[in-house]
Amino acid sequence: MPRRINDHSRATSLLQRGVLLERLTLGWNVVGVVVLAYAAVAARSVALAGFGLDSVVEIGASIVVLWELMDASKRRQARALKRIGGAFILLSLYIAVQSTVVLLTRYHPKHSLLGIGWTAVTALVMFTLAAGKARTGKELQNPVLQLEGRVTFVDGLLATAVLVGLVLNAAFHAWWADPLAGYVIVFYGVKESIAIFSDRH
Repeated sequence: MPRRINDHSRATSLLQRGVLLERLTLGWNVVGVVVLAYAAVAARSVALAGFGLDSVVEIGASIVVLWELMDASKRRQARALKRIGGAFILLSLYIAVQSTVVLLTRYHPKHSLLGIGWTAVTALVMFTLAAGKARTGKELQNPVLQLEGRVTFVDGLLATAVLVGLVLNAAFHAWWADPLAGYVIVFYGVKESIAIFSDRH
């Protein structure tokens, strides 16, 4: 009996941690949408605008996970997984189109110190949150939280790609660096979405 109580207490603690991680992700990205919108307009940066839309996708994924954590039934988990898979597809499609358009039009954005600072901090925050979600989801045996941790990891990768592009553009006028890095994110996002929709839950 004491062990059962301890197991229940542990599960409750992990669930609370998972909810906290999602709320932190949600709050960060809500602020990020505002910051990135301002930075994108100021620098006329397609990359920053795209990263802002990625933040919107991450907000949606966090809402889905918070919804699922309220009732971790198999049926609800399956629906949540499919919705996150859909978010991966939308994100990958957008980045693919954005990167291709930037390369074809040879678009040259202005420098953005705000964009560099925000993407640098965001990359660190997202990788930290992703690690926490992966660990907590594994202990909870919750595939939805683990999967959303990978969405957050992709968000960190995208922040890093945008950061590299912004820095190279500011230092060497290498406007093409960001769209090329974007294709790496497209590959990862497509891989994850295929894994989600081919798996049977």
